[in-house]
Amino acid sequence: MLIRLVYTLILTLAAPFLLFGLYKSKPNKPKFGARWKEHFGITPKLSSDQRPIWIHAVSVGESIAAIPLIKELKKQSPEKTIVVTTTTSTGAEQVAKLGALVEHRYMPIDFSFAVKSFLKAIKPTQMLIIETELWPNTLNVVHQAGIPITLVNARLSEKSCNNYTKVQPLFNLLHPCLTKVLCQTEADADRFERLSVAKEKLQVTGSIKFDIQISEDIKEKGKCLREQLGAERPIWIAASTHKGEDEQILEAHKQVLESHSNALLILVPRHPERFNDVFELSQRLGLKTERRTSQVNSRAPINKRTQVYLADTMGEMLILMGAADICFMGGSLIGDKVGGHNVLEPAALGLPVITGPSYFNFEEIVNLLTSRKAINIIAGSRELSLVVNNKLDNPVACHDQKQQLNSIVASNLGAIAKTLRYVRENQYG
Repeated sequence: MLIRLVYTLILTLAAPFLLFGLYKSKPNKPKFGARWKEHFGITPKLSSDQRPIWIHAVSVGESIAAIPLIKELKKQSPEKTIVVTTTTSTGAEQVAKLGALVEHRYMPIDFSFAVKSFLKAIKPTQMLIIETELWPNTLNVVHQAGIPITLVNARLSEKSCNNYTKVQPLFNLLHPCLTKVLCQTEADADRFERLSVAKEKLQVTGSIKFDIQISEDIKEKGKCLREQLGAERPIWIAASTHKGEDEQILEAHKQVLESHSNALLILVPRHPERFNDVFELSQRLGLKTERRTSQVNSRAPINKRTQVYLADTMGEMLILMGAADICFMGGSLIGDKVGGHNVLEPAALGLPVITGPSYFNFEEIVNLLTSRKAINIIAGSRELSLVVNNKLDNPVACHDQKQQLNSIVASNLGAIAKTLRYVRENQYG
């Protein structure tokens, strides 16, 4: 088809730049090593001869979201082989934490020859795509091979929907390949339907992110970290922050320190390549800053005069949140570039949640929390400091908000069970 041919030509021209960004060496970013060949379909066969379920989770966020689904799938069918693909090495790092539960491969880039080579090596029975990672050639090749494709935890913001509308002919190549689209909310399903996805393919299963399973081990590690940071001092966390936000958050913390001189900020940059820059920024602003890696290596409590604790590790977000009293969720203070991150992680821990004004990636969830007065939406640095101070000064109100959050999360459990019901319909066994 002409549209696919034009798309492939554009992809061919853009591929060198995309690959340069993917392979570019950055501080704290795992290297691909010899495995770069997997992006071109040179894929090692699995250790088992059994045909696997193929789960694609493009990067860190999707990999973390997939973990409880994978664990439940293995619990129900321990004999079933699962292969997980990621595009990024940081995503692969998260999948590696599952150990022998899964096998990991890198996702081939969206050229038909690469995807065909991957399928020949892996021979999956079905493909599950976490959230909305849609590539025209991949979907076409997988569909032509007779492999069912299910979008899991699918979400489609109004902004993304409008963008797809502008390239509707291209989207028309995508949606016929999809077997099922398991949406987080009715609003997501409505948007997919507006893009001509057949109604019978759409199901609302809720967000698997509500089914966050926080183990007792994670909770205990959070408590231990709190003891190391200071059990009596007020602690707030700014999670998954982006470039352009850290300055605002650190300025807000300076305002918090004027009212609570012993307060500690746990600052968690979203991307590991920014750890050094954020550390230097915090020091330039005159804040006594300590890195988590330094503290872990020394195994000593942090200095009581430390004002900023830079979390320069990966995969510890729930532990870090478990050591805090309040959470600000990043990706929400830099216009419409990011659209926020998962506010359900702190909610599941009962942490009072604050977000900036840009949260379109989690609009339905934020709206739900707002309707129950379980989240604060702030406009900028000054308002952030006022809300943090207010919460630190009102422990009773914080306790009430924690109870509200626990109630909301409990009433929205079950998305994984609903998702697996549809996965079983595809006869993966």
